[in-house]
This record gives sequence, structure tokens and C-alpha cells, in this order.
Amino acid sequence: MLQPAAVTVKNVTQSFRVIHERPDTVRELFARFFQSRTSYQDFLAISDVSFTLEKGHMLGILGRNGSGKSTLLKVIAGVYKPSSGSVQLNGSIAPLLELGAGMQPELTGRQNIILNGLLLGYSKREMRMREQAIIDFADVGDFIDAPVKQYSSGMYMRLAFAVATEVDPDILIVDEILAVGDFAFSQKCLERLRQFRQAGKTILFVSHSAQQVLDYCDRALVLNCGSVVFDGTADEAVKFYKGISAPAEAVVEAFI
Repeated sequence: MLQPAAVTVKNVTQSFRVIHERPDTVRELFARFFQSRTSYQDFLAISDVSFTLEKGHMLGILGRNGSGKSTLLKVIAGVYKPSSGSVQLNGSIAPLLELGAGMQPELTGRQNIILNGLLLGYSKREMRMREQAIIDFADVGDFIDAPVKQYSSGMYMRLAFAVATEVDPDILIVDEILAVGDFAFSQKCLERLRQFRQAGKTILFVSHSAQQVLDYCDRALVLNCGSVVFDGTADEAVKFYKGISAPAEAVVEAFI
């Protein structure tokens, strides 16, 4: 019997309303109320994206800045409700999206461990049992009992990654968070991702590092202007991505 896919994205489109001008005074606001012209437009962040991801696979997502990678992950994680289309998940999910998302700055690192666990559906007792393993992996020292508003970006990443991976989700979403922090800890995180794959977990992985996608993913999508322009093996996707990312001068020279 075939198992259902871990992630199914079907014809997902996400648009946002962008306001170009904001009134500076009440008078301007009143005047524009009677104007017929529109001071906003709809921006299409992702357009008609479809793919499935089987359980135990690691999918890389490549694309230039502004191509829709982060928006797509937020739709999958449930941060955004898609303008149209659907997302179906088969299993528990832990998203690592914007740095520090889900952290309460006034609370300590230890308190945020409990809070994030509760948000992910775990009990306080369960998080107490996992707390020391999270602290050991995060390796933020005495700062674990300091408010996270005092943390550096690297410390934020350490704690967020430690929590998300220790709660043992079925599906892990990682959005470029490994670009923050020192090399040694990034390697530690990548090794944890490798262990996740071996344990049959499903991972969606956004990275600007083509080499990381080659090393850790068995498949990759390339996004451009909000659309999937390539879906294939990691090796093929990286070659395609490098092709569309080449400077215009290099492309011209290649045909001379």
C-alpha cells in the first residue's frame, strides 16, 4: 500500500496588496477618500506552484532573492493562508523560518524552550524532559537564563534550531537559518539534518549555498519570479540555477 506524501502543494498562489503611497495627514487621507485612482497594487509572490515530497526526502529550494522561496515555506508552514490552491501535510511540522520567530524577547532562553515546545504541541512536562538536550546542543552558556533580547543573531539561531530539531518533528522546514552563526555550529546543524534524513524525516531546505543542496538534498526546485522553473535531482537543479544566475555579461560571452 502506497504511503501518502509528506507534503503536497497543489496550484498554490500567494499575492499581497502593496500600498504605494500613504497619506501623511488627516487632510490627505480625507482627500484621497474621494479620489478614484487606486494607490495600491497586488504583488504576486508565488504563482501556481505544485509539487509533492515523499516521506524521508530532503528537498532543496533554490532561487534568487525575491524569487518566492521564503513565501512558499511560510505558506507550507501555515504562516500564510494561500490566495488560492492547497497545502496538505502528513505529520507534525517544525518550521525554522525568520530568525527569532516564535521567541519572546523578554523571556529567557530557558523559558522560550518551554514556550516554543507548547506552541509545537508538546506538554510542559515533555519539554522539561528535553530541556537539557536542547541546552547542550544550543551551547549558549550562561545566556540560557538571560532574556533572548540580549542574544546575538547566532545565539538566536542556535536556540531555535536546537528546539526545532529536539522535538522530533516529522517535517522540518529550514529557511536559510544556517547562514547565521559560526562555521563549526553550521556543520553541527548540517550533521543533525543528515541524522534526520537517516531517521526517515522529511526536510524542506532553502539555501543560497548550491554546495549544501548538492551535499544534503536528493532533489531540488528552482524558483524564479514566484514560479517553479525546474524540478529534478539536486545536481541537475544546481546546474540549472547556476545557469539562470550567471551575470548577463557571462551569458553574452558564452555565445561569442
